[in-house]
Amino acid sequence: MALGKEIKKDDFKVSRLHPCFSAKAHNKYGRLHLPVSPSCNIQCRFCVRSFNKTEERPGVAAGILKISETLDIVKKALNLCPEITVVGIAGPGDSLATDDAIEVFELIDKNFPKLIKCLSTNGLLLVQKAKRLYEAGVKTITVTVNAVNAKILDKIISYIIWNGTKISGVEASEILIKNQIEGIKKIKNLGAAVKVNTVLIPNVNDTHISEIAKAVKDAGADKYNIIPLIAQGEFKNAKVPSCDLLSDARKAAQQFIEVFYHCKHCRADACGIPGKDDLSSKLYDKQMETFSHG
Repeated sequence: MALGKEIKKDDFKVSRLHPCFSAKAHNKYGRLHLPVSPSCNIQCRFCVRSFNKTEERPGVAAGILKISETLDIVKKALNLCPEITVVGIAGPGDSLATDDAIEVFELIDKNFPKLIKCLSTNGLLLVQKAKRLYEAGVKTITVTVNAVNAKILDKIISYIIWNGTKISGVEASEILIKNQIEGIKKIKNLGAAVKVNTVLIPNVNDTHISEIAKAVKDAGADKYNIIPLIAQGEFKNAKVPSCDLLSDARKAAQQFIEVFYHCKHCRADACGIPGKDDLSSKLYDKQMETFSHG
């Protein structure tokens, strides 16, 4: 396949080629997010999933792509931005709540083996799906871990859907934390590079960052990214982190794990080099489905 950067599988270096894992790659290489995951299996109190073309934040896309549309979108994206090295799936729901993302990666790995495949997830189902995910060519994973203390996490999530049952309270938080840590261990042991995201919420988990950083590092995570809260949903009246609070949190985390500083709050259908013009409006220039299949 002539399109895209020439990435040899025997010379796979995430640190050199992945703009969401490396400061040096961040302004040099591009990424494409395919919005193929329609539903979520947890409800975070700060999360509002939406379909529009204006908001620049996670959980938002112009619509949902059909699996059959993804190869053409990848080809089009590479023509728009030849610097793309990564094809990722980050929602707009959770990427493992359905099997859509894995099926897409299996398709892309067969047709675009030289592109890095990357997935973002809340980690609830990572243990169960890690092996198939890795076999589908996914070698970089981002897991969002907002607390490793169930009482703190209970303030952040409303519920989870686990084995078809809606569970809330500390029980839900305990299940999620256990699965996140075990999932990180499993996918790391398979050979993937792992980054952990944490949404920094003042007066909720801001004094808990060092504990999260140590726990995920012990589980095998390679990098840690702290994302400032976007005040919305149940946290619409919450204070957003100050620059000083964000800096202090990063310093606390750095005692245990390498910290990534360049997150751009990307949409679930982002395209291009982070920090430069987003090409998603050109890429997804036709009406997309906006209902949930999941």
